[in-house]
Amino acid sequence: MASTTFPPRTATRRALIAGALAFGLLAPAAAFAQDNCGRTGAGFDAWLAGFKQQAVAEGVSPRTVAAALNGVTYAPDIVGTDRGQKVFGQSFFQFSDRMVANYRIQQGRQKIQANPELFSRIEQQFGVPGAVLVAFWGLETDFGAFMGDKQTIRSVASLAWDCRRAEMFRTQLMAALKIIDRGDLTVQTMRGPWAGELGQFQFLPDHYLNYGVDFDGDGKVDLIRSAPDALASAANYIKALGWKAGQPWLEEVSVPANLPWDQADLSIKIPRAQWARMGVVRAGGGQLPADQLPASLLLPMGRTGPAFLVYPNFDVFTEWNNSLTYATSAAYLASRVAGAGPFNRGQGDKIPVLSMAQAKELQTLLNARGHHVGRIDGIIGAATRQAVKTEQQRLGLPADSYPTPELVAALRAGK
Repeated sequence: MASTTFPPRTATRRALIAGALAFGLLAPAAAFAQDNCGRTGAGFDAWLAGFKQQAVAEGVSPRTVAAALNGVTYAPDIVGTDRGQKVFGQSFFQFSDRMVANYRIQQGRQKIQANPELFSRIEQQFGVPGAVLVAFWGLETDFGAFMGDKQTIRSVASLAWDCRRAEMFRTQLMAALKIIDRGDLTVQTMRGPWAGELGQFQFLPDHYLNYGVDFDGDGKVDLIRSAPDALASAANYIKALGWKAGQPWLEEVSVPANLPWDQADLSIKIPRAQWARMGVVRAGGGQLPADQLPASLLLPMGRTGPAFLVYPNFDVFTEWNNSLTYATSAAYLASRVAGAGPFNRGQGDKIPVLSMAQAKELQTLLNARGHHVGRIDGIIGAATRQAVKTEQQRLGLPADSYPTPELVAALRAGK
């Protein structure tokens, strides 16, 4: 829980406190200090009263705090949804086949062709190409068509009270109040999906507050109704994540059968010329440039599936969403919009995919062997992939970090 210590009593602070009293926002400090786990709504009202105090102390006007938070109730359905996410338990094939649809590729290209001046101006200012922007735009909201219609304040307040990610969502709730206070949105227009994201690129409120750009010049940052504001704000955020203008992000390659598979690891970044010496070529057989651009080999379905070289700009995709499945799909969609063809599926449907139960068993077995893969959730994240690689090396299996039923069986048998 954030500290209840207030700043010195300046004239501005005295005015804020007076306004808070007038709007009935101040509550006993003991109520604000509560930090109950929000698995139920018990204590929510007392906690919210304390949060109102904090918002006023941080400079949000009492009028905004009252308009946004008075009468807000706990939403158990929102918390239940947060605890039940399973989408990123899908394989790369499962997720990308659904999300990198032909209509998104075509609409992405059409958006750029229909607004060349806008995309050119954004790229000139922020260095981010249109293909990357429309890839995120398409995946997040189908180019603004589906932005969600839940009351953002209620959603974020409920998640801020819940114990799972309380501090994160308390930050988001405070940012949402400041967006309203700044005049960009109203309580009524601030609507989105269950987790509180906002606008055509599904920005969390603190990203909206800190990276939002008024690109259409109307004096407001409106990421819900203004496509220019939304696109420029996304570019501004991507630039802040470290995007390097003029550099690639992902390209499909072909790899030799005798490649040292343990080199296929996002943490291993070696010059593109070195990959070329190892026999890696561009899809279709073209030679890689013999330069020093650092690259990692990404095998999202293991050594018998598609292969990609990913460059420093790919890190931005994993920063945007730390699910490797999402990040790879977004980068691939951007490459398709930019003109690349569909990837080679390798052995395709013959590639084994662990069920959720098998993935959870794998994580349990890996933890039992002294690895630390985090929560047993069936989602193959970075820690699980690293543990898989270590066990593959120990068992003499191709160490491509891809989990297979063969590996699960070996670990189950105590090998």
